[in-house]
Amino acid sequence: MKSLHFGAGNIGRGFIGLILSRNGFEVTFADVADELIDEIRAKGEYTVIMADEKGEKLHVTGVKGINSRTESEKLRDAIMQSDIITTAVGPNIVPIIAKNMVSGIKARLAEDEIIPFSIIACENAVGATAILKKSLYEELTDVEKVKADRFIGFPNSAVDRIVPLQSNENLLDVKVEPFFEWVVEKGQIKGDLLDIEGVHYVDDLAPYIERKLFTVNTGHGATAYFGMAKGYQTVLEAINDPEIEKNVRGVLSETSYYITETYGFDEDEHQAYVDKIISRFKNPDISDELVRVGRSPLRKMSSKDRFVSPALGVLKLGRKPVYLAKALASLADISNPADPESVTLQAYIDQFGLKEALLKYSELPLDSELTDLVLKEYNELHFQ
Repeated sequence: MKSLHFGAGNIGRGFIGLILSRNGFEVTFADVADELIDEIRAKGEYTVIMADEKGEKLHVTGVKGINSRTESEKLRDAIMQSDIITTAVGPNIVPIIAKNMVSGIKARLAEDEIIPFSIIACENAVGATAILKKSLYEELTDVEKVKADRFIGFPNSAVDRIVPLQSNENLLDVKVEPFFEWVVEKGQIKGDLLDIEGVHYVDDLAPYIERKLFTVNTGHGATAYFGMAKGYQTVLEAINDPEIEKNVRGVLSETSYYITETYGFDEDEHQAYVDKIISRFKNPDISDELVRVGRSPLRKMSSKDRFVSPALGVLKLGRKPVYLAKALASLADISNPADPESVTLQAYIDQFGLKEALLKYSELPLDSELTDLVLKEYNELHFQ
């Protein structure tokens, strides 16, 4: 069994690649990072280190590398031969990866005997595989689309594993937290891929995507923005501040209300999940820099992402998302000159005001109740 994974970064090597390798797949990484790919080719192996007191080491061997920027023929051949294709490149890059797949997909669909396989985007975004599929299908003929519908599975997935700051002697080695979750839409799988150990298959993925996104990612982001506002540098420093933990738990109490009311998760079990997430933030072995966790604010304040979407859901259920509004206000108040999205956001707010910024980047009407709540919290930040 062969796998092709786009993105040879820490998540690719320390999460998806690790699971596939331990299930007997031959793993090939595709990336544009010359140094990483050269190192993969030279060594063909790496070690995944658990970020806890035990520090268990898992050895991954037999991996290959393709430079997807310069080796189009090798990439096409790998696409034609793979039983599963995965990505961990960031939601904004997924459409680009889809275009890189076109040549190989077309060649595979032109074969006399097409072996079913699946493509899974493993990203922190709702419906990432659907986004990839849409971009890919834009390049296919009608005949090719019919064949793709028959032979290619496009299951969406939800992934969760925190990767801390790295200080490993070997470039390819990666430290990850022991906890992980990879949930995949069972009904969308094509090919012999339903028994991968470490993958949780579900009939309805939406509850699990939103549970993860609106707990882990919302909580992580809120910790970053609340923490940067108080001058902290790391997640650990921030979450150990009692006031910040109180605010983060306030945020997650609101997302919990939305999640349990919408999807019927047991309230006690979900609270245990929230407590587990907070304990992960307090793990000193996986603490991350707040500026990294809080980067890309335009994406994180978008209408379908971790703050606005659950806040609107809470409003629809009849409650006011005060803490989520506080997190959005903190996001809007943080300036990071090293982050292009932060620079863009701050320039827009300076010129047009936060209300117009929420209209442009969060798609919130000027008379939105959520906009009013965020403005109230934002003004309080400036008049403390």
